[in-house]
Amino acid sequence: MKKYEQKNKKRGYQQYLPLFLVVTSLVVVVVIFGNSFLNQKEPVEPIVTEISALRAQGSANAPITITEFADFGCITCKAWHQFGIKDRILEKYGDQVRFVWRDFPVITVDSPKAAEAGFCAHDQGRFWDYHDVLYQNAPALKTDNLKQYAAELGLDTQVFNQCLDSGQHTSSVDNELQEALSFGFRGAPSFLVNDQRLIGPPSFEQLSVILDEIIRSQGES
Repeated sequence: MKKYEQKNKKRGYQQYLPLFLVVTSLVVVVVIFGNSFLNQKEPVEPIVTEISALRAQGSANAPITITEFADFGCITCKAWHQFGIKDRILEKYGDQVRFVWRDFPVITVDSPKAAEAGFCAHDQGRFWDYHDVLYQNAPALKTDNLKQYAAELGLDTQVFNQCLDSGQHTSSVDNELQEALSFGFRGAPSFLVNDQRLIGPPSFEQLSVILDEIIRSQGES
């Protein structure tokens, strides 16, 4: 029995990533369909929204843009982040890929305020640091928690707290929510790879296959 356990342990957790993501995605989809405001039967035409601030990593001139529509209160989003897939993709593809974040706060009652907090952190140039801290501490996303994380990061808490309490970015968060719905997305996380929709979180290998195909097709055109 001990030999069997040791052998399995050596295989590492990464072999279970696709199954884990599929299972957690199904849980999230069930939760999403329970929300009345997502009861749209057919995707509508994508809407054009004014996004107040673009939260992105990678070259602005990259030929491929990966846009993640995600929720800080989403366990699947958190798992996808913790597996480091975004960072691995950016490392592998360099200037060929740009990664963009969009808020899709539909999982918990605290998700919309956490999304606003992300905008408030971005106002001080610290979105990605704050993004990481939220996922480290989720599901503790109450307003007091959000303010505490800002203080721990060394943000200007007076400015941050005023931003959060005033609802300064409420409309921006709602715009991004509506943008996600307009693409027909019903669960978080969902992705756009250029104009290709991906429902649910891809593994590193799955995403690499998609990116390689796009790069190959661009080279042939």
